[in-house]
Amino acid sequence: MILTDTHTHLYYEKEPEKRKQLIERCLENNVSRLFLPNVNSESIELVNQLTSEYPENCFPMLGLHPCDVRENYQEELDTILSVIEDQKIWAIGEIGIDLYWDKTTLEIQKEAFRIQIGWAKDKNLPIVIHCREAFEEVYEILYELKDERLRGIFHCFTGSEEQAKKIIELGFYLGIGGVITYKNSGLDKVVANLDLQNLVLETDSPYLTPVPFRGKPNESSYLVYVAGKVAEVKNLSMEEVAKITTNNSKRIFGI
Repeated sequence: MILTDTHTHLYYEKEPEKRKQLIERCLENNVSRLFLPNVNSESIELVNQLTSEYPENCFPMLGLHPCDVRENYQEELDTILSVIEDQKIWAIGEIGIDLYWDKTTLEIQKEAFRIQIGWAKDKNLPIVIHCREAFEEVYEILYELKDERLRGIFHCFTGSEEQAKKIIELGFYLGIGGVITYKNSGLDKVVANLDLQNLVLETDSPYLTPVPFRGKPNESSYLVYVAGKVAEVKNLSMEEVAKITTNNSKRIFGI
């Protein structure tokens, strides 16, 4: 069984021994494919360090997180793009719009999002989308820019079945994480009505820790609890869930 964590910030752990233990626990739980999104130019080095240490298991994705889109966003984008030009990455991300923390930056968030979608198209890469309290804003841009090159993952999907179907119709996959294990999230009922062919798994570690570890820092090895809950609501074995979602990730990332 091979499980794929399509979105993890495992590189936030800077202490080498603890980081090694995190990876070892992943491998013990069959979580052997880890896709790492940076958030800004400063985090690129952390992503690259981990991917160089574990090249068979860790794969870099680069972009500018919407919460890091500030007055100097163009400078940040230029720095990130210069790195992208010089190294192999597997997606542009995470990118998108976040209106939970700061609504005043909406216009420059939109601009940064559009620019990075352009990068992905130019380089034939998928995008990994962060969307928080901004579904309509994100969807409007995706719909506007949709063509045969636009594809990727709607990371940390927690929306309605109607929203899920709108995203799937645009050719995107839904990233399902620890929220599906939360008793009152309702995400389990949404996922029950979706085709597993449109889903991938993720942890977003160290955030959104699944039950039974909710309230503690998340880690990629806990992906087994996400997979187990998906298996439960889809009435499938965990092995089948792992196989289908990992194959989906291979189609998205090409690895």
